[in-house]
Amino acid sequence: MSNFRIRPARLATVGIFALAGLLFWISFDTSQGTNIRTDDSMLRLSDLIRERSKKNGKLESSAADLRATVDSLAERDGGSTKEEERARQKLKRSAGTTEVSGEALTVTLSDAPPDATALVPDVPEPHPNDLVIHQQDLQAVVNALWQGGAEGIRVMDQRLISTSAVRCVGNTLILQGQVYSPPYKVTAVGDPDRLRKAVDGSPTIQNYMQYVEAYGLGWKVEGHDAMTLPGYSGTVELQHATPAG
Repeated sequence: MSNFRIRPARLATVGIFALAGLLFWISFDTSQGTNIRTDDSMLRLSDLIRERSKKNGKLESSAADLRATVDSLAERDGGSTKEEERARQKLKRSAGTTEVSGEALTVTLSDAPPDATALVPDVPEPHPNDLVIHQQDLQAVVNALWQGGAEGIRVMDQRLISTSAVRCVGNTLILQGQVYSPPYKVTAVGDPDRLRKAVDGSPTIQNYMQYVEAYGLGWKVEGHDAMTLPGYSGTVELQHATPAG
């Protein structure tokens, strides 16, 4: 009597069909008869972020109104001296909660066209990540402007403060609860020559400029004779701090 042996290929085929059946059962059990790919109740992460961004905007506007009321009452009832008031205004300027005016510099960064190709010889064709603005690019501009002596910085329509964090998810910027898409504008009030020198001298920005030349990423720097940046009006998570040392 000859021995009957199951071929490995046939055994693998049986295993694949069994696994497929298990996956179909799990999918059905999860969806309970609904289309889990197109179910409206399953919001995409980007939609959820934008919805929360709108709510944050309304809350920040309300917080700004309340802060203005508190400041007005404090000035009326505080009975502070002129020196105390000057010290308070100085702290507000340092915190970024009051407007700042003067000469300014604006840096604009934007994505390259999605169908961009290499613009210079001996450069490889770009990957998708080569064609979009990344968090490190925006952060490099902000850092350079601070290093150049900026008195205040605004990213898009928001004034930066000490607790501001520039974060990107995909090709969108999330800043202080708001969501933005490129092009990104960063404006700093200060000495334009010092600001431009700091931007030109940043190693990270120099690396970014190589991609500008190679693949057409957007880059524009323009000076302003006069610019006013409104003070930050959102909520401040930091409640108190202790001096170091």
